Amino acid sequence: MYETIALVLGGGKGTRLYPLTKDRSKPAVPIGGKYRLIDIPISNCLNSDINCIYIVTQFNSASLNKHINQAYRFDNFHEGFIDILAAEQSNESSDWYQGTADAVRKNLKHLLSFPQLEHVLILSGDQIYTMDYSKMMDFHKANKCDMTLAVIPVVEKDTAGFGIMKLDDYRVTDFIEKPKTPEARAGYANINLVKKYFPEIDPKKEYLASMGIYLFSKEALVKLLDNDKTDFGKDLIPQAIREMNVGGYLFDGYWEDVGTIDSFIKANIDFAADHASFDFYESKVYTNSRFLPGSRVSDSVVKQSLLTDGIIVGTGTKIERSVIGIRSIIGSNVTIEGSYVMGADWYEIPEHKDYNRKHQILHIGIGDNTIIKNAIIDKNARIGKNCRIINEKNLQEFSGPNYNIVDGVIIVHKNATLPDGTVI
Repeated sequence: MYETIALVLGGGKGTRLYPLTKDRSKPAVPIGGKYRLIDIPISNCLNSDINCIYIVTQFNSASLNKHINQAYRFDNFHEGFIDILAAEQSNESSDWYQGTADAVRKNLKHLLSFPQLEHVLILSGDQIYTMDYSKMMDFHKANKCDMTLAVIPVVEKDTAGFGIMKLDDYRVTDFIEKPKTPEARAGYANINLVKKYFPEIDPKKEYLASMGIYLFSKEALVKLLDNDKTDFGKDLIPQAIREMNVGGYLFDGYWEDVGTIDSFIKANIDFAADHASFDFYESKVYTNSRFLPGSRVSDSVVKQSLLTDGIIVGTGTKIERSVIGIRSIIGSNVTIEGSYVMGADWYEIPEHKDYNRKHQILHIGIGDNTIIKNAIIDKNARIGKNCRIINEKNLQEFSGPNYNIVDGVIIVHKNATLPDGTVI
């Protein structure tokens, strides 16, 4: 049972996803209307028969802890576990995690407490994909690798955001972290190897990029971390290539790093497409069972959108190319286009609504006659009637009261209130 343990890294501040990470850790950010980012690596592990999972985090972990405790409960006769490892002071260290490698190093004691441990699978908490890790394990064992990197083909313009490598058949022979210039990535293109494994692939995908998914043999990981280096990509992968047998496991399925607001909203809107690149209807993704009622839509138009559980939509509303999250309450004659409405954590009962009316507080949800385009409405937002959330001035970056504009996308904060008639 404890031969392979997965370690999901989700400890960073998630600054590129701010303000979605203002009050929650990055792995706890909602996706697809009813899931969390952390559900993706956890589901991939469970579907690959890896049932021992640690999640490493250090910022705003309360929401993540609550989700894990509610969603993933093994019975008393199951030896698996899914546990949070938050940064903590100890006799060995009193510092925060200084990087990905440092986070793993400071948690080695938890991994090594299992004498049966043979392999450690290190995953990222901000990626969307479906992968059977057992196939990667078969590759790792067949080639007697000390470390195996999951590798995906990318086009040249994307190389600046990834670690790029050279492969000699299965073995990684060279690695460079996020090359910014043509000179830096010169000699790294390898279209012949890519075509060998993926004959139908786009010929422009001639570079091999690290997916941030690492499989280690226990001894190799312990040896590699026997120093004070803090990052895998910058520091330890080049060292491993020099000193160990490092394999590159090629993967050509859908994979998206949603570490920025732009990539995040594009991925979510794609979930609602007729032929979605990542399809929740085909991928087995687990999450919290909420037992919500079915959604109710009254005489409205919904096109190419994903509506989740417990939604109420008023009359005359138009929803297009959007994701509407759980418990969303949307008024009449509302227009929502190219947006992600995350929904709410609860329904307001009549007593709450009476209190709201008495104290002139807006109800949770979206008021009548409001227009929302290219926006993310975080959970529990209270948006009044006749609002226009459309980025009227076409700003790329802006910070306003209860909202931000990032990459041209409007993000209304969690628990925010926008009064009647607000124009953004």
